Amino acid sequence: MSEVSVKEFLFVTDLDHTLVGDDDALKKLNQLLEQHRQEYGTKIVYATGRSLTLYRQLTTEKPLLSPDALITSVGTELHLDSGDACDPEWAEVLSEGWNREQVVATAAHYSDLVPQPDSEQGSFKVSYYLTPKASVEVLPRLESQLKESGLDVKLIYSGDKDLDVLPRNGDKGLAVQFLRQKWKIDPVRTVVCGDSGNDIALFSVGEERGIIVGNARTELREWYEANKTDYRYLAKAFCAAGILEGLYHFGFLGD
Repeated sequence: MSEVSVKEFLFVTDLDHTLVGDDDALKKLNQLLEQHRQEYGTKIVYATGRSLTLYRQLTTEKPLLSPDALITSVGTELHLDSGDACDPEWAEVLSEGWNREQVVATAAHYSDLVPQPDSEQGSFKVSYYLTPKASVEVLPRLESQLKESGLDVKLIYSGDKDLDVLPRNGDKGLAVQFLRQKWKIDPVRTVVCGDSGNDIALFSVGEERGIIVGNARTELREWYEANKTDYRYLAKAFCAAGILEGLYHFGFLGD
């Protein structure tokens, strides 16, 4: 399905177990993306569940290109040019219908919810650890109780351990839509890459080209199987090698 001629596109990827995980493939992908950015003005965006603190930690461990924008904390923070400050326009979008204190107070009634470290909490994100066994009972009850309290929120459970409670308008996919419209880049010239449950938002929000790496977790694979389209591609290769496979499949890097 080679459908995109070689010119500018918007490249969006999750980090852990998606972009990062195969050092040799990452090196090759970095070279191709940076060359494409220099020649055609392609935009590079990282969309990660990591906080800004943990993202910066990763940059000391892996050779990551400097992104044109950075989406952190599962889409609840947007940093243009990867600076410290959050984009105020995006923060305004997220604030609608959000009451962080009420979310925390409601969740406090569930002993199975273990708060994540302060570095992983945010103005628009409340994060917990939750075991797969407890999640079966806790998630539907918590979601129902938050709704009854009049809160317009969404729950994202991924990796069999991480639960994030976010504003209804806050996730990786909606943050990408915000950037895409800001930069006036068409969906067919946008590609998103991921491996886990919190990446479903990247694939489900529009008709952006989607690359699901070969090492994707069960929750994303099951979603993919139930929502197959010709603009989503399940790679055979893992991590950055899977991204390369998908970029060639869609024609973003030529045939």
